[in-house]
Amino acid sequence: MDRTYDVTLPASTRWLADPDAQAVCNAVTDGGHVIYFVGGCVRNALLGVADSDVDMSTNALPERVMALAARAGLKAVPTGVEHGTVTVVSGGKGFEVTTFRRDVETDGRRAVVAFSDSITDDALRRDFTMNALYADAQGRVIDPLEGLPDLQARRIRFIEDAAQRIREDYLRTLRYFRFCAWYADPAEGFNPDALAAIAAHTDGLESLSAERIGAELAKLLAAPDPAPAVAAMRQTGVLGVILPGSDDRWLAMVVHFEHLLQLAPDWRTRLAAVGGEDVDQRLRLSKADAKYLRRLREAAFGAETVAAIAYLDGGDIARAVVILRACLSEAPPDPAVLEDILQAQNAVFPVKAADLMPRYRGPELGKRLAALKALWIASGFAATRDSLLDTPES
Repeated sequence: MDRTYDVTLPASTRWLADPDAQAVCNAVTDGGHVIYFVGGCVRNALLGVADSDVDMSTNALPERVMALAARAGLKAVPTGVEHGTVTVVSGGKGFEVTTFRRDVETDGRRAVVAFSDSITDDALRRDFTMNALYADAQGRVIDPLEGLPDLQARRIRFIEDAAQRIREDYLRTLRYFRFCAWYADPAEGFNPDALAAIAAHTDGLESLSAERIGAELAKLLAAPDPAPAVAAMRQTGVLGVILPGSDDRWLAMVVHFEHLLQLAPDWRTRLAAVGGEDVDQRLRLSKADAKYLRRLREAAFGAETVAAIAYLDGGDIARAVVILRACLSEAPPDPAVLEDILQAQNAVFPVKAADLMPRYRGPELGKRLAALKALWIASGFAATRDSLLDTPES
């Protein structure tokens, strides 16, 4: 039997008090159906962490949801109606409302579903027990699968058989490690049954698209401390499948040095530390992220000064370079370097094009400016305008 109304969400929960969300709930319940908030928004509210997307689940069929929304003066968009999802727009905000479902067929990447009127059916097709929590419009929690004790213990547990859940969608392997990194109690460790099931199904990861793998890994690496989860990925063979040639031995140091310098986590710095073959393609990184990573690794293992990197590429890359070079030397960075980076970022080249004219024009002007700027950077930004202008051509 569902554990219902034993727990109520905090009254401060932002989306619970949102009149636009309540309007969606009222539209459905006024039509004689039930509707619940579900998944990440409920989980995060109970954990007291930042809100995630606000999703809802109902026993009303998609067409009925659309009709009820229209009757209430709300806009309904059939964004995934074949899978039971309708986006109801209320107050300019979109809320995904999905009919209770059960899986009919799965192939490791996608599922064929049938609609259901059972909340338990809907809960059973989810991945982890902490994600199978629901709440009504008053914030009263419904727990069909006894997931609340797992959430309270910060224990990441697959629903029922871990191997079966993984075979339904192999991305759940990466989600398991991501959830461990973000939500698990470190003292709880990793579930042995989960790790065994993951290790036995690493071949299924090859069926996933690079985009899905990349998005999931970026979220994992953005966690406060992903090092234990990534180590478990290596031990189960997962890391070697998704990033051949990678090595996570620097990751714990990166996290430690970020704390030492009081820097916010940056998943790109952490990915650069882990490395691997053809990272850009294997994770289908955006052009911007791929360019950032290439420049970061080039700068970190090159001979340029950190100040020069800060001036030319910005403070983010310079600070990341400091972290990676500290890992290479296995020595903590000096926090004073942050002030050097800030000064270099704000340095102003003292020579202007007008200072070199009319002697230099066109391409020769640009070439001379570049040469003098290189000298100025090499001087640690100490060379003056006059000394630079007096510099003979080489």
